[in-house]
Amino acid sequence: MQIPFVDLQAQYQSLKDELDTAVLTVMRQCNFILGKEVSDFEQAFADYVGARHCVGVASGLDALKLALEAFGIGPGDEVIVPAHTFIASALAVSAVGARPVLVEVDEASFNLDPARIEAAITPRTKAIMPVHLYGQPADMAPILDIARQHNLRVIEDASQAHGARYRGQRVGTFGDAGCFSFYPGKNLGAYGDAGGLVTNDAGLAEKVRFLRNYGQEVKYKHVVKGYNLRLDTLQAAVLGVKLRHLDTWNARRAAHAAAYTHALEGVGDLQLPRVVTGDHVFHLYVIRTQRRDALQTHLNQRGIATVIHYPVPMHLQAAYADLGYGRGAFPITERLSDEILSLPMYAELTAEQQDYVIQAVKDFFA
Repeated sequence: MQIPFVDLQAQYQSLKDELDTAVLTVMRQCNFILGKEVSDFEQAFADYVGARHCVGVASGLDALKLALEAFGIGPGDEVIVPAHTFIASALAVSAVGARPVLVEVDEASFNLDPARIEAAITPRTKAIMPVHLYGQPADMAPILDIARQHNLRVIEDASQAHGARYRGQRVGTFGDAGCFSFYPGKNLGAYGDAGGLVTNDAGLAEKVRFLRNYGQEVKYKHVVKGYNLRLDTLQAAVLGVKLRHLDTWNARRAAHAAAYTHALEGVGDLQLPRVVTGDHVFHLYVIRTQRRDALQTHLNQRGIATVIHYPVPMHLQAAYADLGYGRGAFPITERLSDEILSLPMYAELTAEQQDYVIQAVKDFFA
């Protein structure tokens, strides 16, 4: 049996008529730039997460970058970022000329450890960027307390946590802004790059709208120096269809995660994901084992696709050698990079496919 890591073909087939109709409508209207589908999706997504505003942009990285820029964060400033995350979180900080200051993560949740934040704050610190990694909410209450005490912005990277809740509230709505990626493989994914920023701050939303569209207040009237970072109308049409199914998909992911956990508890030296804070939407199902590389090879030989998120810690990437961190700077992050493995996880995963994956993992440790 061949088990893909993510099966976008299966998802497309389940929504083919809806998606084809939405895309063909855009094609017939030929309104490809900031068409009605963009504003419709922005309103629908804002309503879904419980925010007053959503601004569609070209990617999750762009959402983070524009949030930072709109808040006036730039050269000479510092932004606190978890050490274990996808590099885009830090790249957004670098893109505005600020410095990402990495902070170790909590070993149970893999998210930013609130107990370590204050030690990293300096007079140059302007914001904290918690990441809701793998679909598990970061522990927002203590993070927000620290931010208030030090007058810092909070910009949530919710790129992997569409629909996740912390204390009953959707992530992305706790801080000053919440940033989402709609990369195709995400719980809510477009058919190309796409992103969005949500906020309750009308002024921030307006400024990001200007920045994403050449700094224009109206056409050919440029009030700030902006960019071309708009959400494509075709992608908005796709997202509008998929958003209606997101809660159902997330429920299926949670059921798949529960099945994995029930079947693999106590197998070998496996450490399974723990739901530590809020409602985990399981963008990824990430296991840990000291025999990670051998297990991945074994599963590949059985036709099972897996991914390591992320094999090289950010502080050891050549791109961030200038930050001056060396091996040993973040021991938890380094252990995670050596031990984590993501198993197949998508809403359309069948019971037969999941049973095959589970048996293959058990066979390895047997």
